[in-house]
Amino acid sequence: MGQKFGYEAKLYRNTGTYASPVWNEVPNVKDLSVDIGADEADVSTRKNAGFKATAQGLKDAPVEFGMVWDTEDLDFSAFQDAFFDGTPIEVAVMDGDIAVAGSEGLRATMAVMGFSRNEPLGEALSVAVSLKPTYADNPPEWHVVPA
Repeated sequence: MGQKFGYEAKLYRNTGTYASPVWNEVPNVKDLSVDIGADEADVSTRKNAGFKATAQGLKDAPVEFGMVWDTEDLDFSAFQDAFFDGTPIEVAVMDGDIAVAGSEGLRATMAVMGFSRNEPLGEALSVAVSLKPTYADNPPEWHVVPA
């Protein structure tokens, strides 16, 4: 496949159900990051002969991105409403088109934890959006589009 650039990646929000997703591409996205990590769990025992032992604990996958402040943009409004209403939103953060075999990324139901407006003097208004996995019927997954 070779290298990919950030502008080739895509953020989607599901406007359907989990079982029958309708993936709507969110093009009003600036820089985006997915910081997948895990807690450390201490599993040290005497068997380790004085060495500390660590195992992977709970995983987290916060997603952060910027959007141009555009109240007429349906995707912008969906994230804004999810934040103020406290409702979850399902997203897929993919390295390419979600309909193309081999594309992959995080699929998760998220809580919008931050919706911070930025007002730089010489630039467009923008919003910094922060998402975190939330309680849902389906856990987060690493989604690979099958061939």
